[in-house]
Amino acid sequence: MTPAGRAAAVALSTVAADQAVKALVRATIDRGEAVDLVLGIELVNVRNRGIAFGLFAGGGALLVIFALAALTALLVFFARHRDRPLVWLPTGLLIGGALGNLIDRTLDGAVTDFADLPLWPAFNLADVAITFGVLTLLYVLEGPPRHGRR
Repeated sequence: MTPAGRAAAVALSTVAADQAVKALVRATIDRGEAVDLVLGIELVNVRNRGIAFGLFAGGGALLVIFALAALTALLVFFARHRDRPLVWLPTGLLIGGALGNLIDRTLDGAVTDFADLPLWPAFNLADVAITFGVLTLLYVLEGPPRHGRR
């Protein structure tokens, strides 16, 4: 499979998993309700109208435009660096995460968040994909640790 094919497979898998879990949460937990799991971790059904941590909650269409611009920049980066080992992985995670949240924002005007950890704002699977996508991208750009003499 080509790097573009791998990135597309990761993105599609991420979007499918994110949307399936969000649909399950919306179908089984009332909006605003919480289900205690363990050690203060809760499953919730909340809406986030902003971006990370609820920032820019009144952004509306501007947030969608920003997300589309970021996706475009990511695709340009991928096209210019597709021969770099593993670049397909963070590209797929970032595209899938962004699209998962963009689908929510477009259909509902807000993103469904469902995982609530103590002392941390609620988040969703798309947010996890974006976080791991950024970390993986940093690894791809910096390369594996080098051992040996300096």
